[in-house]
Formats: sequence, structure tokens, C-alpha cells
Amino acid sequence: MRYLIKDGDAMRDLGRAMAPALRAGDLVILVGGLGAGKTTLVQGIGAGLGVRGQVASPTFIISRAHEPSADGPWLVHVDAYRLGSPAELDHLDLDDSTDQAVTVVEWGEGKAESLADGHALITIDRARGAFAEGEDPAAGERVVTVTTTGAAWQGRPWPKADEGSA
Repeated sequence: MRYLIKDGDAMRDLGRAMAPALRAGDLVILVGGLGAGKTTLVQGIGAGLGVRGQVASPTFIISRAHEPSADGPWLVHVDAYRLGSPAELDHLDLDDSTDQAVTVVEWGEGKAESLADGHALITIDRARGAFAEGEDPAAGERVVTVTTTGAAWQGRPWPKADEGSA
């Protein structure tokens, strides 16, 4: 699936629209440069899952767990930016919570794949390429691409391209 996202509100809306396709035990890996909108997307996923607490970047604490407010899954939000290897990610013992949570790992490509048999890879790119010096890296349209691996992801009800786009 591919989505054209115009701003932060549309990115949150896309996350909300994606949430019904996510289940406990799912691994979602987010790829995108600084200011791409990874955390903004996770905020929408958290809202769609109905988790408690503010979803904020876990850059300095590495991982945050958000309890569901109803019967849904937990949301475990990880920022692997400062981690140098899959072994460092393994030290977080995320596999202890993966059965009851949707685990979303920012900067997780090449580090988090072993946490589950399959995963969704969500890549966020600026529609116009890299930002120029002095330009706000959070400004501008984004192209969000979702690819999945593993049998558990087959037939998931992802939102249509126009449902998360603005």
C-alpha cells in the first residue's frame, strides 16, 4: 500500500486508520529520516488502538509501553536510533511483551526483524526528496509505503490509499 500524506494531522489519521488492521503479537518497523513523521504515525496508531497515556518519542528512554483502555492490545513503542545492533535491542526483552502488544520500532530495520515471524515495514519518505539546508525537516508531503512479510499479515484490512491521505 502507498499513501500520500500532506501534514501531521493526515499522518495521525493514517495511523488511526491502520490500527484496526493491527493485532497483539504484531511487529511494525518504521523507516524514515529525522522529522519524517514516524512518531506522529505511532500517535495515530495509539489513538486507534485506544491506549492510555500520551504517545511520545521514546528516543531517550528507548521503549514505552502503553496500556489499552479497553480490551485491545498494548502498544510497545521503541526507538532503536541509538542502538547499534540487534543484540542491544534484544537486551530490552521485548519478546516478553510481543504476544500481548503491537510492537512498533522506529529505526528498527536490520535490528528488530527477529522479534516476530513476520512484520509490517512502513517507510516514510518526503515526496520531494531530502530537505534543503535551513528547511524544516517536518514540513512537506510524505509518501508512506507499507510492505509486509509473513503469513500472519496476509489479507489484513489496510486502509485504502484515500482513507489515510489528505
